[in-house]
Amino acid sequence: MSVSRTARRAVLTAAVVCVSTLAVPSTAQAAPLPPACQEALLETLDKFPVVDFTVPDKVKNTMTAQVLGMSEADQAVFTEVACVAWNTWATQNGQAVATDLDSRYRNAAGPVCNKFARSALATIKKHSPNVPAETREMERVARTVWRDSMEKLAADATNADCRTAYNAVKAGW
Repeated sequence: MSVSRTARRAVLTAAVVCVSTLAVPSTAQAAPLPPACQEALLETLDKFPVVDFTVPDKVKNTMTAQVLGMSEADQAVFTEVACVAWNTWATQNGQAVATDLDSRYRNAAGPVCNKFARSALATIKKHSPNVPAETREMERVARTVWRDSMEKLAADATNADCRTAYNAVKAGW
């Protein structure tokens, strides 16, 4: 699996679970991901079958840039043990997380940027305490990706509502 393809899939995966526990190594020098991490990237979207929850393109693009800029130290947290724990948790809890995301998204006030930001953060806060301890270092990296992405989105937002939404959630969970 190529690193750039892995990075693209990781951003989509991370966005679906709001970067709560998964980001991906992405520099050209990065070592191949362990098999369980490759599985996480390929199958996580299927494990979180959202219907209404939507990630705006600007968010996807900003998160992609953050993931592509991860340090080697951050990339090193994606271990076989951590990814196996993630895969198991996602399989067992994915439907509940997806249902929560969809419900919060439907009930959040528009525009889409606000619906995304508010529903994502509320769902992350609700479910992250239950993610296995083995994934905590991945979560630490995900928090950094989230914070840096929200800061950039807030700084670049031309819509005042979006700027407010991204600023409100940038501290993360």
